[in-house]
Amino acid sequence: LTRDQDVLDTWFSSALWPFSTLGWPEQPPEVERYYPGDVLVTGFDIIFFWVARMMMMGIHFMGEVPFHTVYIHGLVRDEHGQKMSKSKGNIIDPLEVVDKYGCDALRFTLAALAVPAGRDIKLAASRVEGYRNFTTKLWNAARFCEMNEVRLEADFDPSAVSSPINRWIVSSVSRIGREADAALQSYRFNDAANGLYHFAWHTFCDWYLEFVKPVLAGSNAAAAAEARATTAWVLSQLVHLLNPIIPFITEEIWQNLAGDSVALITDTWPNLSEDLIDPAADAELTWVIRLISEVRALRSEVNVPPASKLELQIRDANDVTKARLLTHADVIKRMARLQNLDARDDAMPKGALQIPIDEATAILPLQGFIDVAQEKERLNKEIKKCNGEISKLESKLGNEKFLAKAPLEVVETQKSRLSEAQQLAAKLDSAFERLELLK
Repeated sequence: LTRDQDVLDTWFSSALWPFSTLGWPEQPPEVERYYPGDVLVTGFDIIFFWVARMMMMGIHFMGEVPFHTVYIHGLVRDEHGQKMSKSKGNIIDPLEVVDKYGCDALRFTLAALAVPAGRDIKLAASRVEGYRNFTTKLWNAARFCEMNEVRLEADFDPSAVSSPINRWIVSSVSRIGREADAALQSYRFNDAANGLYHFAWHTFCDWYLEFVKPVLAGSNAAAAAEARATTAWVLSQLVHLLNPIIPFITEEIWQNLAGDSVALITDTWPNLSEDLIDPAADAELTWVIRLISEVRALRSEVNVPPASKLELQIRDANDVTKARLLTHADVIKRMARLQNLDARDDAMPKGALQIPIDEATAILPLQGFIDVAQEKERLNKEIKKCNGEISKLESKLGNEKFLAKAPLEVVETQKSRLSEAQQLAAKLDSAFERLELLK
């Protein structure tokens, strides 16, 4: 056997990669055009083996470093934090994941979990499935817009909308757009992905589209036209911002929304002015959302039947709160499932619960809607069951023999179960305390 004379050590040859791939040691135009590069994306485990050597070879042969920024990411591990290995049988094949959940879902998962400082990613199918559900939510929102004749208007001016709800969503997308832009500029991909996720799912889908449903179907043509134009503009900004993370579904939505338009991948990145941010509209709609959420949470805690329509009284309301109630009464009643809503300072009704909301207090009479004794008995049983689970888990995690022998993933699972049980116990205790006030 004779060693080949024309071979380089693996890492030595890899060190030449930034310029040898461009035709070096010849000097074709590609060398001048593409060297040096800008950003290198790499795992932390090969900084010495590869990154440092590329730096040294670049300086030695080209007189300049091959890149100016190194983005260091963690390793993708299995859901228990173990390094993937064929012998362990915990390999996750990305092609199989893409076949099952879609490429966009996998991309979004990795972006959302890409915490700076190279922290490892624990990849589980459930995480990818969750982001697949997000892409489905976005698609369904776009379908809703299409069915309601939402179309882009070339002359739409987002700064000229008059409805508080439309001013709020314009302000919200402008704020998240600027935040996502700043996060991408500083390589905080997880912050960009998670911020856009919460805006798209909660702010846009769960709240704004629910707010404007009656407007889109209503008889006020001017209000409906403004709502359609605003919705189209917000959706267009959203798919632009999401396109680097989930390029396929956003491109499809964009082509359906904009028709014969330039592709997102080559279109102009959104330039959302700070002037579009409206603190007054933000405060107003944040208050409305908080009130609806608090009423919903209370109804859920004390097990009020979903079909029951309650009455809500707001006491000690100042002029601002009264104006908000007057403007948004229909929305609040519809989304909180209320029969009546008014601001008055009558005596506290019997069998009512209170919700503090800034300077005011929301009063929700529940007499006749729930059986207090029966509900307390149900909660007592759930509290006892939950406390028993907590005691069992605390005993197990306090056992040194268990901690010494159990695999790390088992211990982490038990800790996660304990945390969930403690959160549930706190929620059940809060509900029981509320019922105590109904004596």
